[in-house]
Amino acid sequence: MTETKTKTEKEAEAPANDIAPDEAPETAQLLSASGRVLSKRWFRIIALIWTGQAVSMVTSFAAGYAAIWYVTETTGSALMLAIASICFYLPQGLLSPFGGVAADRFNRKAIMIAAVLCVGTVSLILGVFIFMGNASFGLILSMVIVRSIGHSFRVPAMMAAMPMLVPQKHLLRINTLDQLVASIANIGAPAFGIFLYTVVGFHSVMFLDFAGALIAVSGLLFAKIPTTRDASAENQSVFANLKDGWLSLSKSRGLVVLIVGVSLGMAAFAALGALFPLMTYDHFNGDGYMAAITEAAFGIGLLTGSLILIAWGGGKRLAGLIALSAVIVGATMAACGMLRPDMFTWFVVLAGVMAVACAWFNGPLITLVQRAVPEERLGRVLGLTTALMGLTSPVGIAGGGVLAEAIGVAPFYTIGGVLCIVMGVAVYSFKSVRALDAPDAPFASQGLDAP
Repeated sequence: MTETKTKTEKEAEAPANDIAPDEAPETAQLLSASGRVLSKRWFRIIALIWTGQAVSMVTSFAAGYAAIWYVTETTGSALMLAIASICFYLPQGLLSPFGGVAADRFNRKAIMIAAVLCVGTVSLILGVFIFMGNASFGLILSMVIVRSIGHSFRVPAMMAAMPMLVPQKHLLRINTLDQLVASIANIGAPAFGIFLYTVVGFHSVMFLDFAGALIAVSGLLFAKIPTTRDASAENQSVFANLKDGWLSLSKSRGLVVLIVGVSLGMAAFAALGALFPLMTYDHFNGDGYMAAITEAAFGIGLLTGSLILIAWGGGKRLAGLIALSAVIVGATMAACGMLRPDMFTWFVVLAGVMAVACAWFNGPLITLVQRAVPEERLGRVLGLTTALMGLTSPVGIAGGGVLAEAIGVAPFYTIGGVLCIVMGVAVYSFKSVRALDAPDAPFASQGLDAP
């Protein structure tokens, strides 16, 4: 009797992927990447979620760029821009692991709604202060910090939910939507933000961001997102939860090496990205609209790269694609640093090419993580991944800001570009990383081999 009951329980708990094809019901033929039976309307759910996210991202980019330009225009300092960027990355790096724990313990949909609504409310409050004539660098930093905190909870919950909502063959494409939406926002949002900033006022951009947050929340409210919890984690401490997340990730040694390598590359890239407006303003003697043109070119490149990845599917060598992207990004950055002040047009072109390759980082990396980790622990692993990138970025930005002040922003672009090239080549020289691209190698058994 006991054996029969145990067998029945195991069969009931088995994922839908374990059902034999000749025994599977018709509804089980459409499965999510995590093995759940999907509704025939799964794409409508994804469209509902990402439409709201798209609107919110456009308004958020406009507000964020207006804030960056306020700092650039009022201080003209690489160090001040670096401080603002650190205030975005550092809370994200410190809190993302806890956001991942929350995503595995609580309702992921509720976490996303709370995070978006919190950020939107802060934009509304900041808009009121600015409207009353109380704009200051300190207020801008407060907005940046709250955005970072919201990001640290929203991203693990969102990315952990995707494998439950999307078929395996479309997972990379859906993961790339985040970059696709960001690229669309990058094209028009900076110019739109500068227009509102100069014509209507800084406060109007903040109010618009609040409206965008409400639209994103509406999309999430009407979307059906499954709830999953790791029962073994409910009675554990937060740090025990984090340890379980690390153990799940460390089973794939090649993935650990890849994530560490990408994080180091992100440290160099984050420093250069933080100084993008100053490169236009200082080296090319540009104004706000020239800076917006550069951001738009970067957005067009991201859009192009994302569309290529969505249409192509990324192929079978996702780790190799990440390494190739790092080399392309590094080469274009190094070339930017060698441009003369009268070569702004080439700077715009190189920014676009650089962005095409940037679009091939996040989607493949997140997909490799999602494939390697069970859905009930995915939030913690994604939180740890986001934290590592978030913590290395402020270090790169801090060092980059000081170095750029000392040697100039253009030479710093060349140095940072070379570092990105070295990272791309070095990471893929590890056998364990190359093994991630082997079709017959399980993700959980990659070994950490020397180059």
